[in-house]
Order: sequence, then structure tokens, then C-alpha cells
Amino acid sequence: MGFIQAFTGAVGGMFADQWIDFFTVPNVQPTAALFPAVKQETNAGRGSNTKGSEHIITNGSKIVVPEGYGLITMQDGEITGFVAEAGGYTWQSDDVNSQSFFAGNGFLSPVIKQSWERFKRGGIPGSQQAAFYVSLKELPNNRFGTQSEIYWDDAWLGTQVGALTRGSYTLRIVDPILFIKNFVPATYLTGAQVFDFTDMNNDAATQLFNEVVSALAPAFSKYTNDPSRTRITQIQSDSLGFAKSLAEAVEEGYSWRANRGLEIVSTAIVSIEYDADTTELLSKVKRADALSGARGNSNLQASVAQGIESAGAEGGGAGILGVGMAAGSLGGLAGLQQPVGAAPTAPAAAAPAADDPVAKLTQAKQMLDAGLITQEDYDALKAKVLGG
Repeated sequence: MGFIQAFTGAVGGMFADQWIDFFTVPNVQPTAALFPAVKQETNAGRGSNTKGSEHIITNGSKIVVPEGYGLITMQDGEITGFVAEAGGYTWQSDDVNSQSFFAGNGFLSPVIKQSWERFKRGGIPGSQQAAFYVSLKELPNNRFGTQSEIYWDDAWLGTQVGALTRGSYTLRIVDPILFIKNFVPATYLTGAQVFDFTDMNNDAATQLFNEVVSALAPAFSKYTNDPSRTRITQIQSDSLGFAKSLAEAVEEGYSWRANRGLEIVSTAIVSIEYDADTTELLSKVKRADALSGARGNSNLQASVAQGIESAGAEGGGAGILGVGMAAGSLGGLAGLQQPVGAAPTAPAAAAPAADDPVAKLTQAKQMLDAGLITQEDYDALKAKVLGG
């Protein structure tokens, strides 16, 4: 018992003239999640609720529910009604034709039905109710950041990496009833306060911030160890992919959706600052990748051509030495490819420095491309060189 639906959608037509005195959403910030209803009167426009009694509705009160919002009515701390279908309603507690629950279409109908049956007030509600609106839109500008490095195991680099990071995420209330009953402090349900996740004085919002920061390392680990993704440097440009990993980590650690009716929708990573060891590893891998495969062969051929040109122009040994060193890498690989019984080729004039990881990886990649070693052999060597 409670609501009688007068129309659906926005206020219009005959209701634009008749409904000049009704409760609706106040002027609030887009980050506001829960706030008291306010009364819009003739020529008064939408005001702000400054008195605790201004959100109290009685039998006969007219209420408008805009798109993207839900309406909750409460009595003595218990939920008496919920409306998420946009339109106009009249509150009438003693009318046998009235209803207490209008979930509307979309994701809310199946999601909150169980919560409604669990938390609704028994019996017929009284003639006076406290009315609140809850935002069903994405709530932006929820920030996260780390003061010290977080560490996780990275599958692509094959070792532990560390970074400082900061960014923001959007949040959505997927179960308003669960959100209000299990998470919103009572002070926001008794007066005219606005529950805003970005409010620095909101202890509940601060708790969410701390939980997100704690979930960042597991989220990075989930993302970088997902077989469908190849490397750590994708994170910053993949806002939805990382949001999924962060939402999973938060749910596993703190049960946001199951216990609080909340979920993370998208993220925006403003910056990632890797620690010195990780930065060095990424630099080595970048150089190795740049010198591998067809690009590496092109660089090698260019080096040979430059050495020959230098030798012809100067007549000295420096150019020839360059040719010998460049050809040495190719010669070493060619020697490995010779059939049994073939005459051995001349040994390379010089070998890459034994402690040069780039040279090791370059030569190993050339051997991999030539079919002399397997991918597993290459990966093992890469892990050993970068991890060393």
C-alpha cells in the first residue's frame, strides 16, 4: 500500500497545469547518491531542503520520479515503498488500489526484488513518510591514489613489478534498498543531509576510498595476468578492462555488490609511475622488441652497409670491424643452420658482450625466427635475462 500511479514519463500535458505542487529531486551535484525529496510549489521552482521536515509526505502528496532516480519512503527506519519507474505518483496509504513497489523496467526489476521482500515493512504504512531520492546514474569523480608503491606479479615480464598510481572511477548503485539498509549511516536518513561519495567528511565514502586503494594491487595482478592481454602498458588506455579487474578485486575483498548494492563501472588512470627496477625492465624489453624480427634484420643490414661504405671511404679497419661484428651475429646463426658435413663457416670476428641483455635477447629472437629454438626456450631465456 502506498503509491497510486498517475502517469508515466515526464510531467506534461494536463499534468503540467494540475501538478504545480509536488515533491521532486532537488538541485544536487552529479556526485550525490542519496538526498531528501523537496517540494516544488507554484512559481517557487526547485529549492534545497534545509529543514528536516521538508521531505515528509502525507496522504494525498504528489510525487514526481524523474528518469535516472529512484524514490524510497521510510517510516521508523523501515522501508515502506520503492519507485524506480519515471512518472507521477500520489501517496495514499489507505487506498486498496495503491502499491508499494514500482521497480520499472531494466536491471532494477530482477535485482532488487529479493531485497524488497527482505527489508519491506510489514502491514499498512502510516499516513506520514520520509521520502528520499537515490541516484541510479553513474556517479563520477570517485578518486583513488597510492602514497607508496604497490607490488604485484606480472606474467608478461615474469617478475614482480611496482608502481605509484592515481586516477578515478565511476560508481553505480545497483540495489538501492541494500545500499540504504546496509551502508548508509542513519544520520543521512533522519535529516536533510546529502550523501555524496566525494564528500571528504563522509566517513562511509572514506571507507570506500580505502578499500579501493587496498584492492589496487590485486586488480593490477588480475589485469596483467589475464591471458587475453599481453602487457602491462595496456592498462592506462583500457579503462573498461581495468574497471572490470578492479570491480572483481573489490567484490572478492569487500563484497560491494553482494552486501552494499554498489559496483564500479569505469576507471580513468591519470598516471602510473613505475619504480626504478620496473622502469629498467620495461626499457630493456622495449629495446629488445625493437631489435627483434624483421626490424632487427633491417637494422643489422643497415649496419653492414654502413660498415662497407665506411671501409671503402676511409680504407681503415674501423669500418671493416663494424662489418665483422654485424656479420658475426648473422654468421653465428648461419653456422647453426649448416647441414651435417658442410664446410664450417669462418668464425665471427667478434661476439656480443656476454653481459649485454639486449644482445642476448636479439640473438635469441633471431634464432627463434630462424626456427633454431622453441618459443619456450626463448621465453625462458628472456625471463632469465630480465630477471637477472
